[in-house]
Order: sequence, then structure tokens, then C-alpha cells
Amino acid sequence: MNKVPLTVKGAEKLKTELQRLKTVERPRVIQAIAEARAHGDLSENAEYHAAKEQQSFIEGRIVDIEHKLGNAQIIDPLKVNANGRVVFGATLDLMDEDTQKEVTYQIVGDDEADIASGMISISSPIARALIGKEPGEVVEVRVPDGVRHYEILDVRYV
Repeated sequence: MNKVPLTVKGAEKLKTELQRLKTVERPRVIQAIAEARAHGDLSENAEYHAAKEQQSFIEGRIVDIEHKLGNAQIIDPLKVNANGRVVFGATLDLMDEDTQKEVTYQIVGDDEADIASGMISISSPIARALIGKEPGEVVEVRVPDGVRHYEILDVRYV
């Protein structure tokens, strides 16, 4: 089985979502199905079919989250001793040498990635190119729109 890398925050977020799905969403959709059944003929009952579809989605998501948490390798960036190197969970300050803009990213698991929040997936091209590098190094990254060059300004474990 493949381990799923997660930060501590990412694991907590998944646990919170799982708890909400099991204690709020599942009972709500079961109630909606019961109410729709009470309306009679199920073959033409749009409310019933919508609730069953939503139930299927919720149950699938519960299984997915339980699988990910069961196979999770939770990594706390605060406890990583990487001697300044870029590793999973690290927060990086980079200079995009093509645009001269400074950007900050944290390398996180696939489920945690949110580029708008500066969180990039460990499986993204930029993260793969940065892993193992140190401040001062310039990294060439192949992205869909060409090649980018980033200088690593700082690596933090927060």
C-alpha cells in the first residue's frame, strides 16, 4: 500500500471533514430520503433521486477519507531536521527569476494543495524540482507553459 503524505494540519482537516460527513451530512441525507419516500411513487420522485445521489457521494467521500487517513504518513514540519533542505512540509520563499516576483509556497500532500493559499502538491512539477535543494540554488522547472527558473531564498519548517 502506498503511504499518503499529509501535514499535521492536512490530517486534522480530513478528520474534521470525516466527522462532519458522519455526524451531520449522513443523518441529514438519510432524513431527506425518508421524507422523499413519504411522498409516494419513487420512480418519478426527483427529491428521492437527488437525495440518493447525494447519499452515494457522501458515502464515497467517507470511504475515500478513511482510506487516506488509514494510509497516511503524517509529517510534522516542526519535527523535520532537514538541515535547511527543501522537504515535504517545508515553507519556501522563492524568487521567480523570469518575472522577478517573490513567491512563498508550502509543499503539502495532494489533498491539501491550494495554489491560491500558497500550498503546492508534493507531486507538482515545481515541488518535485525543489525537493532536496538548499537556499541559494536556482531550480529549473518545466511547467505547462514552458520553463521557469526559481531561486530558493529561504526554507522554513513551520
